[in-house]
Amino acid sequence: MHALEQKILNEGIVLSNNVLKVDAFLNHQIDPVLMQQIGQEFAARFKDAGITKIITIEASGIAPAVMAGLELGVPVIFARKYQSLTLKDDLYRAKVFSFTKQTESTIAISNKHIHSTDKVLVIDDFLANGQAALGLTDLIHQAHAEVVGIGIVIEKSFQSGRDLLLNKGYRVESLARIASLTDEKVTFIH
Repeated sequence: MHALEQKILNEGIVLSNNVLKVDAFLNHQIDPVLMQQIGQEFAARFKDAGITKIITIEASGIAPAVMAGLELGVPVIFARKYQSLTLKDDLYRAKVFSFTKQTESTIAISNKHIHSTDKVLVIDDFLANGQAALGLTDLIHQAHAEVVGIGIVIEKSFQSGRDLLLNKGYRVESLARIASLTDEKVTFIH
């Protein structure tokens, strides 16, 4: 997706060979026009999948997921990384290791919002080692629902996440695929 790649080149900051900072438009400050374009692109790519729900993980996946949900006309569920007073009973839970934060957290969703008849699209901001996406698919499988695909805003293709998800049989659609992060430069796969 050209607009996303341009935004990464213009506003993304390479912090290391493994870390790209995109807080200017995706995960701290949000560019709503770009998020709308991202939602439209995911909707176009998955329009024939029969999606009934979208699931993401808080917080950075919410904006692109909501925009895709708006385009597809389906509800969006976001898995919480911590338990709150209002989300404590009848939960599906999974463990997720965050590559960026180097921590493990438990994510959870209420079993009231996802059912065995649902066809679910996973959307997330980054794909590195695939653990967040796997955690979300675990929640979907606990509900006996179907995973119809995984939509990723930015994929770090030099890490193992894509292969892990493809080897498990998932359809993966990434809007920007990064080949490398070197010397403060981003190189894309086209």
